[in-house]
Amino acid sequence: MSVSSVAADQSVCAPLPVLGRDVTVPLVTGGEVSYAALDYAASAPALQRVWDDVAAYAPYYGSVHRGAGYLSQLSTDLFENARRTVAEFLDCRADDQVVFTRSTTDSLNLLARVVPADCRVFVFETEHHASLLPWRDAQVTYLNAPRTPEQAVATLDRALADREPHGPALVCVTGASNVTGELWPVRELAAAAHAHGARIVLDAAQLAPHHPVSVEDLDVDWVAFSGHKLYAPFGSGVLAGRADWLRAAEPYLAGGGASRRVTRRTDGGVDVEWHDSAARHEAGSPNVIGAYSIAAACKALTEAGFDTLVAREQYLVGKVREGLAAVPEVKVLSLFGDDAPRVGVISFVVEGWNSSHFAAALSAEYGIGVRDGLFCAHPLVRTLLGSDPQTQGECGAPEAAPGEKSLNAIRVSFGAGTPDEHVERFVTAVRELVAEGAKWSYRTEDGRCVPAV
Repeated sequence: MSVSSVAADQSVCAPLPVLGRDVTVPLVTGGEVSYAALDYAASAPALQRVWDDVAAYAPYYGSVHRGAGYLSQLSTDLFENARRTVAEFLDCRADDQVVFTRSTTDSLNLLARVVPADCRVFVFETEHHASLLPWRDAQVTYLNAPRTPEQAVATLDRALADREPHGPALVCVTGASNVTGELWPVRELAAAAHAHGARIVLDAAQLAPHHPVSVEDLDVDWVAFSGHKLYAPFGSGVLAGRADWLRAAEPYLAGGGASRRVTRRTDGGVDVEWHDSAARHEAGSPNVIGAYSIAAACKALTEAGFDTLVAREQYLVGKVREGLAAVPEVKVLSLFGDDAPRVGVISFVVEGWNSSHFAAALSAEYGIGVRDGLFCAHPLVRTLLGSDPQTQGECGAPEAAPGEKSLNAIRVSFGAGTPDEHVERFVTAVRELVAEGAKWSYRTEDGRCVPAV
C-alpha cells in the first residue's frame, strides 16, 4: 500500500492513545517541545487503555492461588483469564501452555533450561542477544547472516540435514529484526525445521506489537515476547507453546507455587512433587499486574484491528524511508534489500557523523528520542556495517567523540501510538542536521555523547 493511498484514508488510521503523548522536554537551544518518542523497539509507551485497566484493577490487587479472601480470588481469576486472553491473541493450540515470565529474555532463558540435555540449537548470527546467548548448556550452531529470505531457509535446511547425531534440535529465530525491522520467513523456517525433526521457537518481541502472530498458522512450537514492547510496560513477558519439554524439566525457579506437594523424608531430606501446569515455571508470587496488563494490550490491539494498525504503520514506514532516501548521506541498513517487508524499525548511519553525536543532537535540539549503538545485536550490526561480526563492542555508545567515526548505528522505531508529526519532525531534523550541522557543541561523558554545558 502506497503512502498516498493510506493518507487518503486517515479517518481509520488514527494513532492509538498512549501515555506520554503530551510530555514536553527542554531544548538546549531554548524553549520546550512535545517529546517525539521514536524508540518503540526498546520500550513502547503504555497504551492509555492498558493504563486505565490496570488503574481500575489496582485497588483490588491480591495474592493469587493461595488466598480464600475475595481479593485473592478476584486476582486469581484475572491472572488465569489473562493467560487465556494471551492464548487467544497468539492463536495457541488447545494443549499449549502460556507461562508468564519477566520478558522475552527471561522466556528464552526458561526454554534454554528445559531443552533436553542432548539437544542441538541452531541460531542465526542476526539474532538479538536474548536469542543468541541463553543456550549455555546446549551445543549451539551459529548460522551466518542470510542475504535473502530464501537463503535463510536454505541455510537452515542444510545445517539441520548435516547435523550429527540426528537427535533433538531446536531452532531459534526472530519474527522481525530489532535492527532492520525486516520480517523473517517464519512459516518457511518452521517447515524446514519440522522436516528434519527439529522444533522452533519464535522471538516475537518485535513482531507481536506490529503484526498478528498465530502459533497455529506459523506452525511454531513456542513463541516468546515482552509486555514492555507490547504497550504494557509492567515487567512481564510470555513463553507460550508445547508443554512436553516444560513438564519434563525441573522448574526454572524452585519455590512456592511451582510445587504441588513437599514432604520430609526419613533421612532428613525432602521430596517434591512439581505442578505439571504453567505454574511449574512460575514460582513465587507472580506479577499479576504485569500479566493483566499484557492481556489488556492484547485486547486493545485486537479490538483496534491489525489490518488498520498495519496499514497505518506502513504509511509511517513509507514516510520515514522516503525522507531518508532523499538525503544522500544517509545509508539505511538492510539484510534483505529495500523492498523487503518490515515493521516500524529502521536503522541507519550518516556519512561524516558519529552515530551517538547524531542521536544526541536529535534529542537535545529537536526533542526526538531514538537509539544509537549496536542494539544488543552486535554480530548483526557489525555485519551490516561491513565489519568483522566478531569485533567487540558495547550495547551503548562506544568511546568515540563527536565528529569521530564510530562503528555503531542510529535506530528509529515507532508503532500504534506514533502521530504523523513525530515522524515528520524526525525527517526534517535529519535533513537539517546533515545540511547545516548541529547547532550546539557536544562532548563524551561516561560513554555517552551529551550537550556541552
